[in-house]
Amino acid sequence: MSTVIYESPVFGPVHSRRLGISLGINLLPRGGKVCSFDCIYCECGLNKERRTRNPLPTPDEVASRLRTKLLEMKQEGLVPDVLTFAGNGEPTLHPHFPEIVDTVRAIRDELCPQAKMSILSNATQIGRPEIREALLHFDNNILKLDTVCPEYIRLVDRPQGHYDVEEQVRLLALFRGQCIIQTMLMRGEYEGRDLDNTRQEYVGPYLEALQRIRPRSVMLYTLDRETPVAGLLKAAPEVMESVAERIRALGIEVSVSC
Repeated sequence: MSTVIYESPVFGPVHSRRLGISLGINLLPRGGKVCSFDCIYCECGLNKERRTRNPLPTPDEVASRLRTKLLEMKQEGLVPDVLTFAGNGEPTLHPHFPEIVDTVRAIRDELCPQAKMSILSNATQIGRPEIREALLHFDNNILKLDTVCPEYIRLVDRPQGHYDVEEQVRLLALFRGQCIIQTMLMRGEYEGRDLDNTRQEYVGPYLEALQRIRPRSVMLYTLDRETPVAGLLKAAPEVMESVAERIRALGIEVSVSC
């Protein structure tokens, strides 16, 4: 069972495969998980196993912890490459998300102006205009789209409310290239179903969706840590690179993290 759960609104710094030296910002409760997906590969574990009664951090708490940590790092001669909104679930679920984004930007500009701001989001809240506007303030607006197959999404990503993938593609296109699509590629088996989303039946429609979205770039990644359910396997590097080449043929930049 996976156990990566953060106890503070600010964590790290950690070395990210994709982003460099990252100082994390967790807008979800300490010691528990709150997410609008319940992905079977989530490093934080399954939602039902990570429930908590702890409150969300307040905007003032996030600001105070971030300022303190950045000053500590400065004294140690450390400078983050990126401030990353991630943590124990979906950051855009915080009711004060836009306000916190503005506050973090101001602190970043004051204490580490060279650092980028990034977010890892499952994009379930982008139907809300205020969330889309806040996401446009990120240097790296990284939004999840593992596939456009509804059955696969129900099996693997397991949305916890309304989720229509056709609607998602339309909303992602509204960013007009100011987003990065993050896609988990894997294989294995779950509930008797083959999980290999690198097969043509998945990749073909996915490429068509990317043509409509026209993201700034795509991040392909695979399993890197323990997963909360058994039977999940990493996608092979050569297969991931094959998918990447097909994306590059569309004129879209791709990074591959194996």
